[in-house]
Amino acid sequence: MSPERNIDTKPVLRVSGVARAMVLGARAEEEGAEGLALWLEVSGTAGPNYTYDMYFEALADAGADDLVQEDDGLAVVIPAASIDKLRGATLDVSTQDDEAGMVIVNPNTPPPPALRPQGDLSGEVAQRVIAVLDSDVNPGIAAHGGRADLVAVEEGTAYLRLSGGCQGCGLATVTLSQGIEGAICGAVPEISAVVDVTDHASGTNPYFEAAKK
Repeated sequence: MSPERNIDTKPVLRVSGVARAMVLGARAEEEGAEGLALWLEVSGTAGPNYTYDMYFEALADAGADDLVQEDDGLAVVIPAASIDKLRGATLDVSTQDDEAGMVIVNPNTPPPPALRPQGDLSGEVAQRVIAVLDSDVNPGIAAHGGRADLVAVEEGTAYLRLSGGCQGCGLATVTLSQGIEGAICGAVPEISAVVDVTDHASGTNPYFEAAKK
């Protein structure tokens, strides 16, 4: 016996007329088109935005907690985990370089990554790491408006937060792995790894622009 479907009378996702026509046209070319729904789910994140998977799958595969929208001959299934992330979004068609493609305009964004709380920095190893940052690291990256601060030391790992010109910097990973990590691990042998816990997505004035895809 198939599960009772969760059908919302107030659509979570708006589908524009031109997008609906494009989806129905593509579905018509699929085998068993009459039984297929458009499935749309949030697959992950890319910076400050969600990423999506969109595909045709049997409407009958929708579970009891998945949301089914029926609109002018098109059934849309939104898996349960994606419902709130897509609430109020619009599936539309964008034309770039004279080629039409599907686009999702979503007012929802992923929550910012949790910033690691400040740990106890009074220990000898932590103080030696801070000394390296103050004497060897920060004077160099200060020329770029940047600064590195120790957040915590746990089990041989130093957790740093980058700020100023380093926050949001497209070269922050290179700076950390090739410069800061080497300086710290070389001077403080108890440290075997350095981890960046900076929220780079919120950087407001990076010295270098983030790499363009």
